[in-house]
Amino acid sequence: MTPASAAVMQRMRAALEQALAPTHLEILDDSARHAGHPGAAGGGHYRVSLVAAGFRGCSALERHRLVYAALAPLLSGAVHALNIRARTPEEGP
Repeated sequence: MTPASAAVMQRMRAALEQALAPTHLEILDDSARHAGHPGAAGGGHYRVSLVAAGFRGCSALERHRLVYAALAPLLSGAVHALNIRARTPEEGP
């Protein structure tokens, strides 16, 4: 993980904590697995796993939209791709 990646992950964490108040949040830099991918030059690839009460009653698509909305400022540059695992407290981490 590079210092730039660590800074992006910190910004992601702050945005998700503010928007969704997750009880579990894990962010991993997955960029190395995508080295050489043409779009990867513009931003990193990240895996996000989170548990939040706000996901109750939401479909998987709605949960992903909530995550994308929280991270919108980062999606135009620092983040190229997201792998999202969004669960309710009942579903666990």
